[in-house]
Amino acid sequence: MVSSLLSASLMGLSCLSAVAAAPFSFPLADGFPAIANPSQQLTAIEQQAHGSLPNGPPPATITEDTKTSLRFIAFNELFEVSYFTSLIYNITNNVPGYEFENDDVRTVVLAALTAHKAQEELHTLNANGALKNFGADPIQPCKYIFPVDNFKDAIATAATFTDVTMGTLQEVQTLFGTDGDVGLIRGVGSVIGQEGEQNGFYRTLIQKIPAALPFLTTSTRELAFSALNQDFVVPGSCPNINEIALPIFDPLTVVTTDIQPVSQNIQFSIDVSKYGGNYPESWKWSSGLSGLSLAYINQQNLPVVEKLQNVVVKGNTVTFEVLFPFDEATFGNGLTIAAITNSTGPFASADDVVKATVFAPGLIEIN
Repeated sequence: MVSSLLSASLMGLSCLSAVAAAPFSFPLADGFPAIANPSQQLTAIEQQAHGSLPNGPPPATITEDTKTSLRFIAFNELFEVSYFTSLIYNITNNVPGYEFENDDVRTVVLAALTAHKAQEELHTLNANGALKNFGADPIQPCKYIFPVDNFKDAIATAATFTDVTMGTLQEVQTLFGTDGDVGLIRGVGSVIGQEGEQNGFYRTLIQKIPAALPFLTTSTRELAFSALNQDFVVPGSCPNINEIALPIFDPLTVVTTDIQPVSQNIQFSIDVSKYGGNYPESWKWSSGLSGLSLAYINQQNLPVVEKLQNVVVKGNTVTFEVLFPFDEATFGNGLTIAAITNSTGPFASADDVVKATVFAPGLIEIN
């Protein structure tokens, strides 16, 4: 009954173009992220989250790369807290584009989002607390912008960045294992499960099946960090982003919208203004970017590499088409991550794609 009411209520929402808004900034009303442990503020967050911070003993030591993973997690979770805080505010205050036709549906959605926000707060405090425990500075929040102005688009965006988060935490678990910090793997696994529960709710709200794929698309810290900085972070607003030893790639824009589940050419664009016309020789610019390729990362499969076609250069903007070889059985459902690489591959993994990446990520959702 609730599911059908959700669908009916969402159909009454208008889809508006994104509008400019004042950047979101911390702290929250309770002082978050500066929350002491223990404190009344922490107890209140745990009550909203329906659970507590882990209280088991931490490992004796961790590697520097593990600290990078914890810094990324804190950076990502701070963004998610900001996003859901803003979304809850918009629904609570009936901001145009965030109204509901049915009060019962509105109550269900607000209850879920309130719990999700508090859970992301605990994820933040857990990652930053671990950094402090190992003598590293906690990651401080940035200022954020949200390129949506209605509930349906906001939920679709949340589903996409949650997909990327779950894919990236797969890599974090792997790195914990290879770095010998196995004591942290179980906690990250619990967060992946929690994020999956969240995303099933978001996907249901936008009339998709709750579980997108049998094996969720993998990602990397570099791709996720780039996506957050490109799409949500106000440049220059992060006090200690320099402590996160990850690159930020140049953006890759997916120009084609409403991509359907069929094999087709889709259009992308890149901005090359930073090169001032002095492009790397390996790009072979005069012959139509023949030194660059596009790699697709989808599910747990080997990356698929395609050629750039119909390249058009207008000033500092380069547009081109690439085959999206959709196959319902093997490729294209759920999240696909695209990256422009300076190699034709083949690539054995998403990590190998990242090593050759120049522009990324382009995020494509089909289901």
